[in-house]
Amino acid sequence: MNTFKVSVQETSNNAIIKFELNEFITKHQSFEFNNIDEAKASPLAQQLFYLPFVKKVYISGNFIAVERFSIVEWSEVQDEVAEQIEAYLNDGGLVIEETAQSKKVPVTIYAESTPNPSVMKFVANKKIVTALFEFTSIDEAKLSPLATELFHFPFVKSVFIDENYVSITKFDMAEWQDITIELREFIRGYIEDGKDVVLPNAAETLKKSTPQLDSHYESLDDTSKEIINILEEYVKPAVASDGGNIQFISYDAETKNVSVMLQGACSGCPSSTYTLKSGIENMLKEMLKGRVETVEAING
Repeated sequence: MNTFKVSVQETSNNAIIKFELNEFITKHQSFEFNNIDEAKASPLAQQLFYLPFVKKVYISGNFIAVERFSIVEWSEVQDEVAEQIEAYLNDGGLVIEETAQSKKVPVTIYAESTPNPSVMKFVANKKIVTALFEFTSIDEAKLSPLATELFHFPFVKSVFIDENYVSITKFDMAEWQDITIELREFIRGYIEDGKDVVLPNAAETLKKSTPQLDSHYESLDDTSKEIINILEEYVKPAVASDGGNIQFISYDAETKNVSVMLQGACSGCPSSTYTLKSGIENMLKEMLKGRVETVEAING
């Protein structure tokens, strides 16, 4: 059984709060309810409408957005609402009836080249996973129906899936100009049909769920935690925009060596060694003076 965790996110409209979840609760569909009668198809939305200050409920992907009437401020009630949603979901409460009509939000996918000539990034206009996944063969891809389908294309070598994009590494037998449109349309149709990108238990099985990652982080020494925080803040956003990821593996206090894993577009990329040595290694040496001497990469 998945353990749902809810985090409260403010929005640009102070009447609306987003309750973000660590798992998906709809199959990439969106539903909007303006009152309790409209919410017949959503027992969860009906529950929320019993709260007198709830004006509108919007359910999508991995979040629930709620608009309030002005009789209360969110700061007074948001934690209580988050707890109520969390308890409802963890008790196995139904989110949406199968028959419910979703608001059709068209899925758009655009292709973006990366610094690695073998990798193309396919970016969606919505969140598709809550953790990142990399699959280098069809055998590894059992937890991802989307990756499994992609491996049926003979030119697909590996698949990397992050928050709102899929990075595909191709074999040299094919040229991007011949296969990009086919892949882009396939991914778009797959997501629009509401099929599972990864299975609901994938993050937990691969020890990537938020509670598992938090507990692993807490078990590390202080320098390792500092290295992870530096990578998260300064390095990950840049490599994610290139369609890849850098993951901390280990730190050896005696040799002052840091091991990281390069994934997605960063794996096997001609420029990644340079980035690693001149960028990441120098940054860690500078910020953690005397504690880091070398950074070595393991390709994912």
